Amino acid sequence: MVWFFNQLAHLPLSVLHRLGTILGWLTYFFSQRYAERLRLNLEQALKFAGNNNDDGADFIFRKVLHANVSQAGKGVMELPWVWRRPLDEVVASVKQCQGWDHFESAHAHGKGVIVLTPHYGCFELIGLYVAARMPMTCMYRRPRWDFLDTLMHEGRERGQMKLAPADLSGVRLLLKALKRGETIGILPDQVPSNGEGEWIPFFGRPAYTMTLIARLIQSSGAVVLMCHCERLSVGKGYILRFNQLAFDTDTPISPQMNAALEEVVLTRPEQYLWSYNRYKVPRGVLPPDAIEEQ
Repeated sequence: MVWFFNQLAHLPLSVLHRLGTILGWLTYFFSQRYAERLRLNLEQALKFAGNNNDDGADFIFRKVLHANVSQAGKGVMELPWVWRRPLDEVVASVKQCQGWDHFESAHAHGKGVIVLTPHYGCFELIGLYVAARMPMTCMYRRPRWDFLDTLMHEGRERGQMKLAPADLSGVRLLLKALKRGETIGILPDQVPSNGEGEWIPFFGRPAYTMTLIARLIQSSGAVVLMCHCERLSVGKGYILRFNQLAFDTDTPISPQMNAALEEVVLTRPEQYLWSYNRYKVPRGVLPPDAIEEQ
């Protein structure tokens, strides 16, 4: 598998994206569970956004759905290129970077930066881009397969990047990095384990949302940036957008974070990973309906 992964990395990004479109549709047609989850999550979001009240709602849904199937496949097929090509080449694929001044301002004031990178576009590229310029520590969850864990470490730990495991030791690493005025990265829509989250609405439906981000904000006073990496048309590169979030610390932070995430996702909903099981109930966690009954 590693050998095959390396061979794919030699292909141009444009070729990998075209292959990704084929992979996306094959997966959609042959995995009923995958297709059903994608449709349900996307439909939920579009209804929440108000796209179910007009005559063109079905057209909008099908248009975004078809684009998303292709984008999901591209996200898989571009991984060999992002993880295995020289770092300078990968970073150069970013054609525009909006909001980099937020980093400069935060570091000028001695503050750490928390970068929230949702499952949107080529989110794997964000950490590499930042780590090519400054120290960054990103939390990650170990995958099931050993070969994928090896590829993940080798692909991500480049430049000034360090990975922190999704456990207590990893949280300590994140806090230490913030106290040094450095940058950390977290997936805000990653489903946490039992005891590490709370049920917060996401596109109008309860989603088990990590509380770690709120704790890090409150304990560190760090600047919080929401970043998304938009994938341009076939092989033409990417656009990075960093937007600073201003939370009202007198009210719960997690609902504000999910609302900010919704706003980002709706800018280009076809590039969000709707097939991700965002609404799953982690092992040992009471589902939201059971909590309401208590």
